[in-house]
Amino acid sequence: MRIDSHQHFWRYDPARDSWITNAMSALKRDFLPADLSPELQRSGIDSCIAVQTAQSESETQFLLDLAASHDFIAGVVGWVDLCAATLRERLRSFSRFPKLRGFRHIAQAEPDDRFLVREDFLEGIGALAEFGFTYDILIYPRQLAAATELVAQFPDQRFVLDHMAKPPIRSGKASARETPWAAQLRRLASYENVWCKVSGLITEADWGAWRREDFTPYLDVVFESFGPDRLMFGSDWPVCLLAGSYAQVKQIIEEYVDARCPAAKENIFGGTAARFYGLQE
Repeated sequence: MRIDSHQHFWRYDPARDSWITNAMSALKRDFLPADLSPELQRSGIDSCIAVQTAQSESETQFLLDLAASHDFIAGVVGWVDLCAATLRERLRSFSRFPKLRGFRHIAQAEPDDRFLVREDFLEGIGALAEFGFTYDILIYPRQLAAATELVAQFPDQRFVLDHMAKPPIRSGKASARETPWAAQLRRLASYENVWCKVSGLITEADWGAWRREDFTPYLDVVFESFGPDRLMFGSDWPVCLLAGSYAQVKQIIEEYVDARCPAAKENIFGGTAARFYGLQE
């Protein structure tokens, strides 16, 4: 089973989706399973993981409803208030949905770069393993140190880093290996309970002028840090459409894997995501 480990659906709401700026006007519309399905078929992808974009349980339920009516949506990463006093009650309630595989909080938007290690948030993370839920880490490079502290405290919790922590591809000011991002990514990757999504690359580059070779140094760092067995392909559709097509995103990763670690291709494009999220391969 070939899996896209990271994509989104939404019915566009200007108030809720205020993160979609005027520069991102191409995203100011609905994106639903009927829009994604042809892209998956053309790219030879069998199924996907739908990931939250709004901090609400209502969006989690929206994604679960879509997953219930579309077999190709293999799993959902939703949102729940991990700092709530009623968290375990909510997790128990959500555990009745077999396609709900984990949760995510948009930590990159938090003003406190150490939000991930706040006491109330840590208590919430500590409850996830009781119900078999994973956690997706969505951060900027400046928050990698806090993410490393987080994962160190929960060796039995499965974490996955979204979008490689959004490396500074657009800046082009230094080699990837010399950036603080690379040094901190290596420290995070040293914890074996952390996986990484090879996703979000083209939107961290110059949207209108990126070249495939722009990504190679950053992919080198990620593959060296995590090793191919803890990496999984993600399209970040439809956000990727700001800078390129679904097919282009897949081709960048596929060509890199074919050239450097072809034996790992099956895992990167499906097997690892299936195991991490507990899906039936």
